[in-house]
Amino acid sequence: MLEDLFQSSTSVFLSVAIVVLGLNFIYSSFSSNSRKREPPGPRPFPLLGNLLQVDLKRLDRSLVDLSKQHGPVFTFYLGMQKVVVLAGYKTVKQALVNYAEEFGEREISPLAYDFNQGHGIIFSNGDVWKEMRRFALSTLKDFGMGKRITEGKIIEECGYLIEEFQQYEGEAFDNAHMMNYAASNIISALMFGKRFEYKDPEIKAMLERNHEVTRLTGTASILIYNAFPWLGPCIKNWRNLMKLVEDSMKETRSMIADLKETLNPDMCRCFVDAFLTRKLSLEEAGDKDSHYNDENLAYSVINLFAAGTDTTANTLQWSLLFMAKYPQFQDKVQEELSRVIGSRQSRAEDRKNLPYTDAVIHETQRLANIVPMAVLHRTSQDVTFQGYFIKEGTCVLPLLTSVLQDESEWETPHTFNPSHFLDKEGKFIRRDASMPFSAGRRMCPGESLARMELFLFFTSLLLHFRFTPPPGVTEDELDLTPVVGFILTPSPHELCAVSRQ
Repeated sequence: MLEDLFQSSTSVFLSVAIVVLGLNFIYSSFSSNSRKREPPGPRPFPLLGNLLQVDLKRLDRSLVDLSKQHGPVFTFYLGMQKVVVLAGYKTVKQALVNYAEEFGEREISPLAYDFNQGHGIIFSNGDVWKEMRRFALSTLKDFGMGKRITEGKIIEECGYLIEEFQQYEGEAFDNAHMMNYAASNIISALMFGKRFEYKDPEIKAMLERNHEVTRLTGTASILIYNAFPWLGPCIKNWRNLMKLVEDSMKETRSMIADLKETLNPDMCRCFVDAFLTRKLSLEEAGDKDSHYNDENLAYSVINLFAAGTDTTANTLQWSLLFMAKYPQFQDKVQEELSRVIGSRQSRAEDRKNLPYTDAVIHETQRLANIVPMAVLHRTSQDVTFQGYFIKEGTCVLPLLTSVLQDESEWETPHTFNPSHFLDKEGKFIRRDASMPFSAGRRMCPGESLARMELFLFFTSLLLHFRFTPPPGVTEDELDLTPVVGFILTPSPHELCAVSRQ
């Protein structure tokens, strides 16, 4: 009897709470508009916001469509969370560059907090973020990021990757794992001072975890979790994500512990060594409250390793898929490579003499649109932007899809067209609307490294191989539909790498 009464009372309480929350949501959503001019947007439903009005499997496309109705600055409700969406090149650049301070905070969503607990580089703010980003940039630069020493490591890895491709002797195969191994070995050399063999079970497990985390992060159920975090234990994808994050942390801590045992402060081998040495020096000086602690080290390593692997590897996969699907562009790249480089290894300094090849790489980044929605931002203060009032602490979504496929900036925004980056004389031209690494204070810290990797891996592979569809498959049948996660990856596919030498 008492149990039934308790359950009945609980149900009534929950019902009342839902009604109160719904009414409060409606009031807060619309009453403020009468006071200040806030960004417009589709009318939200109580509790659910605008979730029923979009395709959660391709949220970026739904938001692009909404921007055509409501303008380049509009409001979207993810459940009860208000999100201001920035659409189009001019708007995104104005916010992230011209208003860098106001739009420069990172939004820490429930999942982002689950991932990093406020530590590291990607999902942190304030002094923690400033110090960790500054240290990462300066340390990676010290270890040669974007310089000749890193170029040597990438060229060495190109040799290993070419050997792997050659083993298939022109037969069709899936290159996804090899691309991930190659890209991960570059960031691994910087993080841990070592490279892994492609068949090493340790790197295989790490990359499989990273891939699954990236995939799950972009699923509809995780978007719902961010709107209603109390649902977490009921969501299978969230439970799986937490297990993957836990395993990744254990693996990272183990690798850091191994390096700590052989640490020599007078001979830094990698990022981890540099961090541990800095931590020791501060402790010896009596500074026990610094940001150089075990948590920031582990999460910074995880951030940099994941960011330095997935985006580069997937862009390379897209580049080869585009070459196989559009052989006319592959012909022009290989003609230019043969004419300028011949049979030698390509170098970073060759880029200036390879305008068409450079244009193809940039067009791959543009159309592949690897990160369609930049990592969420947050306003650091009240700001009036394009005539709209945006309150301090508001979640902001820079819609990179709308930048890279802006119809007012690109002649053929939805078509693979290297001419976007060439002038009438065939010289390479930079386009401001090409911002695959985002922009402003939060732009990717590894951009120079990623650009060098993309150029050297792509040119090395195109010098050695011609890429074609598998036997019995035409170019038209190659599928460009992406697998949607936090980043857009090519659908599983096979290509033939036919030797040119």
